[in-house]
Amino acid sequence: MKPAFFLFLLLVACSCNSPYTSKKKGYFHVDLPAHQYQAFDKSTFPYAFEYPVYGNIIQDSTYFDSTPENNYWVNVDFPSFNARLFLSYKEIGGKAPFKIRQSDGMYKDSLGINQFDLMVNDAFNLTNKNDVVANKINDSLMRTANGITGVYFKVGGNAATARQFFLSDTLHHFIRGALYFEATPNADSLRPVLNFLSKDLDHLINSFRWKNKAAAN
Repeated sequence: MKPAFFLFLLLVACSCNSPYTSKKKGYFHVDLPAHQYQAFDKSTFPYAFEYPVYGNIIQDSTYFDSTPENNYWVNVDFPSFNARLFLSYKEIGGKAPFKIRQSDGMYKDSLGINQFDLMVNDAFNLTNKNDVVANKINDSLMRTANGITGVYFKVGGNAATARQFFLSDTLHHFIRGALYFEATPNADSLRPVLNFLSKDLDHLINSFRWKNKAAAN
């Protein structure tokens, strides 16, 4: 018997008597930058806030297959994390387009009035659409040092958007935010980045402020 073959048989025999230890599931390492912020404060916008230096502000030109109702819908893109924060602004009392279904099944464009209570209901309903994959949804009232009030949503489980919120002065302004990842939702693999960006959301909310009145479109 050749020495090399004998050594192979010996290793096999030893391995048969060795206990097997499974390896823990691992995920790709993500390098997280330092939290640093810059101001978003355009004179034509009815709001201002601070956002991370590793984020890019892009004006939202499409809302699914339609056009946003005003020019103040923006996205904060985080290309390093394949993430995007959608910010959709509505003026309370302002006109908003919506579709009415006709008797023939077709839809007709119409205009309605943005009512505060209805927009709050919509925000809760949009969050609750995650019920199918979420193992819990926690909502909490908030009021910042700037006097900004709203509700913050934490969605547990493999939801497409695990962090959502809305802010309003109940008289003029209403804005809703939703953080999405451009990846298959997996709570375990996304947790480090989600926790990191959650701190940025906290800073954005705490630095958020309304301007005196809604700017003209």
